[in-house]
Amino acid sequence: MRHYIILLLSCCLACEQPVPVKEPVPLTDDSTFLTGTFFLVRHAEQLPGYDSSLTETGFRRAGDLYRFLKDSAIQKIYITPFLRSLQTADSLRAYKNVDTASYNPDSTGEGLIYEITRHDDWGKRLLIIGQGNTVASVMRSLKAKPPADTVSYSDMFLIRKYRDSVKSRKISYSSIPSIKAKATEK
Repeated sequence: MRHYIILLLSCCLACEQPVPVKEPVPLTDDSTFLTGTFFLVRHAEQLPGYDSSLTETGFRRAGDLYRFLKDSAIQKIYITPFLRSLQTADSLRAYKNVDTASYNPDSTGEGLIYEITRHDDWGKRLLIIGQGNTVASVMRSLKAKPPADTVSYSDMFLIRKYRDSVKSRKISYSSIPSIKAKATEK
């Protein structure tokens, strides 16, 4: 009898249905992952020091940034964790009630990509305020061609990232005379 039970259990186990394989979910044509419209600027002019405030000219330039972007339907502002970045964003943040997220500036731009993904902000219109030495790396991380070697305080890079392509152009958003700063400076 024992042999029949073992034989019966063996047959039952042999007839077990195979475990279905989970297929990865493909991205649909309307997917917004890794897409969006990005307005990338360097923070406005700041006083000397590691985490210093904007200068009078810097505050005027931040006002120009607000006037330039106030009707652009910016959905979120990404800033570096420095006072000068926060102050550059303040007018737009306060008057248009735009949410702000912080990212750690790095030499690859991956800190920003990580935060955009973490906050589920792909496909949106984002203002990114960076440092002079990170503008090029942010552009590279978004697959856009970075500037040659200088970034002016009044330069804005409009980057439109689609699933299969990237378009970018440089715009001057302020008429305040600007000193050209090397892309390697903060």
